[in-house]
Amino acid sequence: MAGKQQKGVNGLLFYDFEVFKYDWLVVVMDMTAKKTHVITNSPEELEALYKANIKEIWVGFNSRHYDQYILKAILCGFDPKKVNDYIITKGNPGWKFSSLFRQFPLWNYDVMLNTDVGLKSFEGFMGNDIKETSVPFNIDRKLTPEEIAETVKYCKHDVEQTVQVFLKRTEEFNTMMYFIKHFGLSMDYISKTKAQLAAEILGGNRKGADFDDEFQFPILDCLHLNKYKHIAEWYANPENHDYSKKQDKQIVAGVEHTFAWGGGHGARAKYSADGVFLIIDVTAYYPSLQKKYHFGYRVMNHPENFEFIHDSNIAYKRKGDKKARQPFKIMDNAISGQMKQKSSALYDPMSNNSICINGQLLLLDLVEHIEPYCELIQNNTDGIIVKLKDYEHDFDVLDDVVYEWEQRTGMKMDFDTYIGTIYQKDVNNYLLIDRKTGAVKAKGGYVMKLNDLSYDLPIINKALVDYMIHGIPVRRTIMECQDLREFQLVSRISSKYTHILYGDKPIKEKCIRVFASNNPADPGVKKVHAVRKTTAKLTNSPEHCFIFNDDVKGVPVPDKLDRQWYIDFANKRLSDFGVV
Repeated sequence: MAGKQQKGVNGLLFYDFEVFKYDWLVVVMDMTAKKTHVITNSPEELEALYKANIKEIWVGFNSRHYDQYILKAILCGFDPKKVNDYIITKGNPGWKFSSLFRQFPLWNYDVMLNTDVGLKSFEGFMGNDIKETSVPFNIDRKLTPEEIAETVKYCKHDVEQTVQVFLKRTEEFNTMMYFIKHFGLSMDYISKTKAQLAAEILGGNRKGADFDDEFQFPILDCLHLNKYKHIAEWYANPENHDYSKKQDKQIVAGVEHTFAWGGGHGARAKYSADGVFLIIDVTAYYPSLQKKYHFGYRVMNHPENFEFIHDSNIAYKRKGDKKARQPFKIMDNAISGQMKQKSSALYDPMSNNSICINGQLLLLDLVEHIEPYCELIQNNTDGIIVKLKDYEHDFDVLDDVVYEWEQRTGMKMDFDTYIGTIYQKDVNNYLLIDRKTGAVKAKGGYVMKLNDLSYDLPIINKALVDYMIHGIPVRRTIMECQDLREFQLVSRISSKYTHILYGDKPIKEKCIRVFASNNPADPGVKKVHAVRKTTAKLTNSPEHCFIFNDDVKGVPVPDKLDRQWYIDFANKRLSDFGVV
């Protein structure tokens, strides 16, 4: 374990660097002092600010990979442009640039998660201004005072947006802080990822790199397969010990399934029906398997800490205390995936395979045993959805089968009953409505209630849900909406593409907010491939559109918005859920 937690953390500083060939600047917002610092080309000022706030947490977006190394480069006396190019152009990790960086410790917290699409996309989703500065980053001269002022303006804006994103996902920060405090770790760990923190807490010993047993995983003795035994036997065959191989088109309980190395799943596609449905979920499935059968314990010096996290997750779930449960749930779910990451101190692919393979086979075992008493609607990773033919009779029988499975496997199940309607596109997109209680269970981007960090084509989600739950026609929902933000499509190009074309006109923004237009003179939007120079339509974008990159919150819908395009889009998605 690391040393005792350091004292004297006073608050948070939010920061962002902009680097040019002959200039650099940083905007730092001190949330405690309620003061904003703007430093341009002055290493002395930056050093003074750093020294005055060395026990503060510096918060940025992608700062783990970029901004902290620009800061340290300047403090070391290096040219920040060289470090910028080392990271951005050459694609190197910043810490490799110089060992001298270690002379300047920084408690850096990165708001960006591995799955994030970029700060500009979040700004777009939140309805905020996403216009880009007119000052090019490849400018080959000193910036003018006007150009400096404009860059500062946009940099301040990005820092403000980072604050907003941070406030909307404080659970991630609170999780890190909780475990740092609980286990008496150094505040240095706030700079690490959840995975790195988990590895420290569990005492990851890096022994996994020396193991040579990736495919020597056990098939658990508690597995009782008969009808579908051949699916389990496939994994035991050395000829199939190849992650590119999978078992396609396996019919299980009348539903087509795929079984692969990362998990198995199957679902009735484009399916909608009325009846009595049961969601049967294994409680914290993968971590529960890990604890019960000690998978991955050989790479943990402190498995008792894993058990503390897992047991607390389950205990708070049973109590219904969502707030207390949150850090344990987040950390519990972050652990098993580390066993497939070579860079992790918890690397142990055999144990990961043991969890994934046995997890899907035990769930298959359950499906085989309940198949005579219900209709399978879907099977996915840690749970199943079934439809009961005769609730009064079949529920008790099914409950007995599940109980036997629980006793045999050591897992626990959660039951949720819905008497009503299901709409299902595929295994990852469905909506269940209980017509008696009004309870709704939604999964997938098409029907989930969108938050401020995922607010993309929200009117489509609303139209689908309004129809499915309340029977409101799609046309009515879309025609009555007068808030332009509800119709936004936020599109950002990746580094594979150089720029966006609006018709034939290149635009400077790499992230844009698009709306369907009924004006035939308005063109469409395309992206230009960096290598092939070919163009491709932006995903889901309309043939005719207008771009609105200003703050869109509260903006009314203009006459030229093509509502019919959204109606057609929503109806197409409805058909994907089995609605004719």
